[in-house]
Amino acid sequence: MQTVVIVIHLMIVATLIGAVLLQKSEGGGLGVGGGAGFMSSRGTANLLTRTTAVLAVGFFVTSLLLSWLASYDRKPSSIINANPASQSQPAGPATPISPPTGGGILDSLKKADEKQQNQTVPAGPQAPRSQ
Repeated sequence: MQTVVIVIHLMIVATLIGAVLLQKSEGGGLGVGGGAGFMSSRGTANLLTRTTAVLAVGFFVTSLLLSWLASYDRKPSSIINANPASQSQPAGPATPISPPTGGGILDSLKKADEKQQNQTVPAGPQAPRSQ
């Protein structure tokens, strides 16, 4: 059912694009739309206007029908009662940060930064050593 509606929808879209492109330009914004053109009489302009309106209504109806068909079999679900996914541990041997005792999270981050800076850091770049 949904495939049939999609095919009809695509045919309406292609015809709608063609009908809009066949219409005579009235604004002349780029200066290329005037002149006699393919359809220049008033009757064909009314026909194209009505055809565009009918195709636009068909486009909206098939769009609404497709959205209804997409949500028809969907069952409501809740994320509250779902089982939480298992969390993996970090790969390397990381030192856990102790929970803050007197300050806040900023104090514990500052202490962790000081610990990293106190570790031995090479004085400068070193050349590779051969064995």
